[in-house]
Amino acid sequence: MTITTDTRKPYSGNKRSLVLAFDVGTTFSGVSYAILEPNEIPKIHGVTRFPGQEHVAGSYKIPSIMYYDQDGNMKAGGAEAEGNAMVDLAEDYGWTKAELFKLRLRPQTMKLKMNGMRLPPLPKGKTAVQVFGDYLGYLFKCTKNFIIDTHAGGAALWRAVEEDLQVVLSHPNGWEGAQQTKMRRAAVYGGLIPDTDTGKARIRFVTEGEASLHACVLNGLAKEMLTGHPEHGFLVADAGGGTLDISSYAVRGTAPLVMEEIAPPDCVFAGSVFVSRRARAFLEDKLRGSKYGTPDSLEHITKRFDETTKRLFRDMKEPQYVQFGSPLDKDLSAGIRQGQLKLTGAEVAELFEPSIEAAFNSIKQQVETTGGYVKSVWLVGGFAASPWLFSQLQERLDPLGVTVSRPDNQTSKAVADGAVGFYCDHHVSARMSRFMYGVEFLREYNAEDPDHVTRQDRMCELPSGPKLLADAFDCILARGIKVKESSVFTRKYCTEVTSLSTLSVFEVEIWCYRGGTSTPMWINRHAEEFTTLCIVQADLSPLAGSAQSKPGRSGKTYWTIVFSVEIHFGLTEFKARIKWVDSVSFHPNRCSTRY
Repeated sequence: MTITTDTRKPYSGNKRSLVLAFDVGTTFSGVSYAILEPNEIPKIHGVTRFPGQEHVAGSYKIPSIMYYDQDGNMKAGGAEAEGNAMVDLAEDYGWTKAELFKLRLRPQTMKLKMNGMRLPPLPKGKTAVQVFGDYLGYLFKCTKNFIIDTHAGGAALWRAVEEDLQVVLSHPNGWEGAQQTKMRRAAVYGGLIPDTDTGKARIRFVTEGEASLHACVLNGLAKEMLTGHPEHGFLVADAGGGTLDISSYAVRGTAPLVMEEIAPPDCVFAGSVFVSRRARAFLEDKLRGSKYGTPDSLEHITKRFDETTKRLFRDMKEPQYVQFGSPLDKDLSAGIRQGQLKLTGAEVAELFEPSIEAAFNSIKQQVETTGGYVKSVWLVGGFAASPWLFSQLQERLDPLGVTVSRPDNQTSKAVADGAVGFYCDHHVSARMSRFMYGVEFLREYNAEDPDHVTRQDRMCELPSGPKLLADAFDCILARGIKVKESSVFTRKYCTEVTSLSTLSVFEVEIWCYRGGTSTPMWINRHAEEFTTLCIVQADLSPLAGSAQSKPGRSGKTYWTIVFSVEIHFGLTEFKARIKWVDSVSFHPNRCSTRY
């Protein structure tokens, strides 16, 4: 990828630093980095040498797999785990292969369609966060060795920056605060950062869609947009192993380059791994009854399909072949001759179809959401290299007046490079809210409202007298609202307490509603559309000294507490806090958020 620097400013820090970007993918992963020198324009580098892959010049990606022994110790990772010798050792000693572990971090609201298959089991005694952390630690070690071995004075460079390394972790558009928290815990577990507030503050998060945007800017997208049709929006589609991440943008300024998100980003499970899963199920059915229908043979043939047929497929009218064996391998009834399994083009196209259809529908939705403002699509990511995916999206989007393009080099490392670009350049100034966010409050009971009457079992009475219904929803931010990075959404609330001791453990639950654009009246705790985004905790005991006691209707003393819930939505990482004012000072930060 040709890295252009005309949109980048010199590093403004006062001492040398290093930023590392880790792109842990469902099937393949990579790392990019930049050495930050004061007053110099940062240059982005990729880690191109990994253990077990030294013979492959300029390889930016390694498989997202590891082997663990029966005691839960990691024995090999990446390309090393794919070597024949390691596979033999794993079989001899009963090691567990960890793969597709990234998918285990997904939000519960995002459902996987695995065609009857399940995710591989986790190694003994390991959680998904720990496995993710082990892999981050492996990538971190590889990156450290690469920098030390590659740069002049590399060892001294590393010693100078290792106590203040900046880390960027990319994740699918659909990941939220809970997933970011898990990834931060994984970074601590893997040894990337210390388990301190200062250490955790060195982690930045960026969506894969936004990272891909910055990669496209590095690849010259900004120039093409500004010299072509700057009045049109564009869409970045990052097609990876697990997810397809869709993000739509518009250029809002050129000096410096400023872009805004113009539609809520989307994330669908339509990556290349699902083509492979469908192929595995298809081959199992096709070869049932054949001597090549054993689990080991199916795994081998599926792997060969991944490595050749899936990557090269471009014409459904032509027969396709999976070369998996020797000239002696033959089973005419199953379509096998001279070590090749013959498939029709239509059969292979059918394996791609659900992923292509999901990609088309997601892009079409973005085009419609922006009122046709989006006129071009940039396809990046490992799956973007598929000629069939590319041609099908071109064909299906053409009637909508949308063109599809893809960078002609190294699209597979776009996210890692773009994550460094995000850290250095920060081109996106506004984002769109994906869902509706709010809190629970108590709504005054109305005996003449049938809806209220049916909820009488949820009624409570405040010490001051009013009868109120629980589970009412108060929207703080609606879906599809453009939010600047500096935007803060605040709502003021009050509550009544009969014991000041409860102030030390005060907390507010932030709810996310995914059901549409109409604001719901009530929170349905059992519906999939409602989920807890986070819980904000605060110690409000400083208010005890200034709060005025009042006599309640029943004669019991109570205190009225006034506070505000403040939410930052315009950042790549969600933040929330509680604010309050007492008679002495203003307290905006003495709170914490947990997911």
